[in-house]
Amino acid sequence: MKMTRATFSITCLGLGLAAGGCVNVSAPTRPIEINLNISVTQQVVLRYNEDARSVIQQNPGIF
Repeated sequence: MKMTRATFSITCLGLGLAAGGCVNVSAPTRPIEINLNISVTQQVVLRYNEDARSVIQQNPGIF
């Protein structure tokens, strides 16, 4: 007997399901814990010229 493509596909699918076994999915008994170690560092660099420095020293209240 000559096997057609459809018959071959159905046969392979049936064998795959029969040999596939059983899969059980269950919820964990303990809660899921996610630890995140995050470090945020901010660095501000301020550079100004001598003219700005003298104005700031003469008028310290403006800043």
